[in-house]
Amino acid sequence: MTTSPAERTFDARHLQLARALFAALAAIMITFSPDHSAALGLSVFSGFALATGLVFALSAWLVFPRGERRIAVLLAVVAVVGGLIASVPGLRSTGAFFAIVIGWALASGLIELLGALRDRRAGRSAGVRDGVLIGILTLVLGAGLFLPNQQYALDYSITGAGSFTLTGITIAVGLFGGYAAVVAVFLAIAGFSPRRPEPVPAVPSEEAAS
Repeated sequence: MTTSPAERTFDARHLQLARALFAALAAIMITFSPDHSAALGLSVFSGFALATGLVFALSAWLVFPRGERRIAVLLAVVAVVGGLIASVPGLRSTGAFFAIVIGWALASGLIELLGALRDRRAGRSAGVRDGVLIGILTLVLGAGLFLPNQQYALDYSITGAGSFTLTGITIAVGLFGGYAAVVAVFLAIAGFSPRRPEPVPAVPSEEAAS
């Protein structure tokens, strides 16, 4: 016996809001930190990925019916693996930040995008738009992180503020923070938006007669 969406305690709205919360925390931590080093970036990414992976793992059983859990499980595995690797202090270098976040972004973005397109072909509407947009945004993050040169360094000064150095890792950590902020805003809006009534499947004539 399958449980209808209306009968579940948790639904897609709770998944959206939980993801938005952890993305917002990551964006805030990066935005308000003066340190955009690889260590800080990987520390924030690790917490974000592990928390998001836990959300996906729980949603696979609490939100999605049996037969529709594969994408959530895959996203959970990719996020947890990326978060665990990023949590190793000895691996928190500039090269590791690029490798770990790019690998996670490309794998996660592709899984989420293809899963949403598969759901659309199957006639399922719940979460399809979110999956397509977040999947594309995550792929764009992965592709965008190929652009900054890891050895790039530009010294500049601001009158009254002092001298600063803009580096490749500073740009990369900032890109991840910007991605997290966009994801948080989009998923929060989606989570708080009114829901359209789910279509009720037609009852076969034999069951109606009984």
